[in-house]
Formats: sequence, C-alpha cells, structure tokens
Amino acid sequence: MPEVNFQQPINSAARIIEEYAVGKRDFEKAELGEANLQGVDLKGSDLSYADLSAANLSGANLRGSDLSFADLSQANLQNADLRGAMLFSADLRQANLQGTHLEKADCDHNTHFPTDFDAIAAGVKMRE
Repeated sequence: MPEVNFQQPINSAARIIEEYAVGKRDFEKAELGEANLQGVDLKGSDLSYADLSAANLSGANLRGSDLSFADLSQANLQNADLRGAMLFSADLRQANLQGTHLEKADCDHNTHFPTDFDAIAAGVKMRE
C-alpha cells in the first residue's frame, strides 16, 4: 500500500526557516501569502505551486529554487537572488523586481512578469 503524506503545508515564515535549517528543501504548495521572508536563505528550495503573493522576499536568496506555478504577484523581490531559478508558469504580476538577480533563471510563455519588465534584458532564459 502506498504511503500517504498527510503533512500540512508550510504556512508561516518561522516554520519554513526552521525546516530549511534542518535540511528540508521541499516546500511545494507552501501558503506564505504576505509573509515576511526578508533576507532569508532558501537557496535550492522547491517552492513550486507556493502562494507567495504580497510576500516580502527582498534580499532573499532563492538561487536555483523551483518557483514554477508559484504565485508571486505583488511580492517584494527587490534585490533578491533568483539566479538559475525555475519560473515556469509563475505569476510575478505587479511584483517589485527592482535589483532582482534573474540571470539564467528559466521561464516560459506562461510566466507573467510585470508589464514594464523586460525579462530577456534581465538575463532570464525563455524556454518553449
């Protein structure tokens, strides 16, 4: 019989920081809308399908993280490190991307950036 995972989704900034510190990297479907994650180190984490809408991620290290299908709308990502991150189908509408490091981040045509943001000029790689 397959093992069933009844784990509750991550829903607080303190909990994700605590679990990252003990080696956990799978935070798929985390519910962190409006969370204060300023300056946190979540490098290499799986945050796919996470709700990070209106979260404060300024200065955060999300390098190499999977943010595919994540809701980052209205998030503050100012000066955050998203180099090499996966942004497939992520929603970054109205996000603050001022100073965000996006070099070699991957996205697709379903990724939504703010209307005045030039993803290619920022170093994002468009995948088919």
